[in-house]
Amino acid sequence: MIICKSPAEIEKLRRSGRTVRQVLGEIREQARPGVTTLDLEKFVARRLKELGARPAFKGYRGYPCCLCASVNDEIIHGIPSDRRTLREGDIVSLDTGVVLDGYYGDSAITVPVGAISESARRLLKVTEEALELALQKVRLGNRLGDISATVQQYAEKNGYSVVREFVGHGIGKAMHEEPQIPNFGQAGHGPLLKEGMVFAIEPMVNAGGAAVRVLEDNWTAVTVDGTLSAHFEHMVAVTQNGPDVLTRL
Repeated sequence: MIICKSPAEIEKLRRSGRTVRQVLGEIREQARPGVTTLDLEKFVARRLKELGARPAFKGYRGYPCCLCASVNDEIIHGIPSDRRTLREGDIVSLDTGVVLDGYYGDSAITVPVGAISESARRLLKVTEEALELALQKVRLGNRLGDISATVQQYAEKNGYSVVREFVGHGIGKAMHEEPQIPNFGQAGHGPLLKEGMVFAIEPMVNAGGAAVRVLEDNWTAVTVDGTLSAHFEHMVAVTQNGPDVLTRL
């Protein structure tokens, strides 16, 4: 069942979403050559505490950290480590979540570490553009498949593939609510979008093939062919006036 939120609930989700996005903006400046992904985790843990927010990821299904830091061919769920040092030319997906006043916030960005290749820069640009196009489909009268198809079509038009094993989701008093939002699908299919629905839309786009495998840590998902992957995520509400992106600052 898809839960529609009241205006008051949407404002609580906005507060959570903006808190996440604020922290992501701060850690993007920390993602420099020579920094470890554990350094980033410690920064996020400290900032969430200072902001009075409970980390949503730590302890979730046994996940050990506040932050997912996924480097290069790592798609999502990379566990921060003092053995993983960022290097010039890397890209790193930074994904975190919070709970404030009982409501969840969840967002992700992929950022360059120093100077990156033109091919890596293009992957980041196309993935973020796919998200922005998908957000514009979050309108009354559209269907869930319109969101999914938009991501797939834009990524594939640009020569990339979309990850199929991991999906976006509804969000509210739980981090993962119905519906699941794949990054592939058919326009005009799926549930009708209604006022008060809130989604976390998160394109995961690979430079090469779509195939995924999970490492022995049982969390980190990587591309099978070793190519780069990018990941961006926003929370958005369906309103009478169109999409309301709750993770915009």
